[in-house]
Amino acid sequence: MFTGIIESVGRLKQRTTQGQDARLVVRALWTVGDLPGVAMGDSVAVNGVCLTVVGFAPAENHVDLSFDVSHETLDKSSLGALNEAGVVNLERALRVGDRMGGHWVTGHVDAVGQRVEVLDRGQSWDISYRMPEVLEPELVAKGSICIDGVSLTVNRVWDQHFSVTIIPHTVKHTQLLEGQGIKTVNLETDIVGKYLRRFVDLGLQNADKGSLTLDKLMDSGFAGGD
Repeated sequence: MFTGIIESVGRLKQRTTQGQDARLVVRALWTVGDLPGVAMGDSVAVNGVCLTVVGFAPAENHVDLSFDVSHETLDKSSLGALNEAGVVNLERALRVGDRMGGHWVTGHVDAVGQRVEVLDRGQSWDISYRMPEVLEPELVAKGSICIDGVSLTVNRVWDQHFSVTIIPHTVKHTQLLEGQGIKTVNLETDIVGKYLRRFVDLGLQNADKGSLTLDKLMDSGFAGGD
């Protein structure tokens, strides 16, 4: 489990193909003093994708982390197109007692989207993204969205698009403004929204079967009379 508060940016140092899978070596700008929080088998979110540390090589001002990435993860996230020297957002898994500064992030990417517009507002940037239609019911204005591992607040939702606003601190400590033009990103919607959507879908399915009626809703206080 993660919070969407990025701890460091890193760069892809090496990519090795292993059949349909891959091993990624990411150079993280963590110091030796940070290493007690990184160990073999730990979970680290890389651009919002939960990966397991299978090797690490510390140096004085950085650490090289190795991850085995399955073909499923490569196909369903932007990691499949990540080139060497590509910049990634990194966050170690949440520990019991840590401050919860963002929102609950699982590291299980729902889909990829595209950054389609960036507007410079002076001391902030409005960014618009295009998303798959299936995600739109799970987004609401002022709700949460995780973009490449970064917890952000949704400004607007419209026609398979949504927008967010970021401040200079976010620009400095993440890679959200990296690259020019359209950019592919990993998207994870708020897990609370997923459960609510599932609950409503099941309710509608049961209504179609006749098990949920207006009378039952009224008896339960969910619907009133005239």
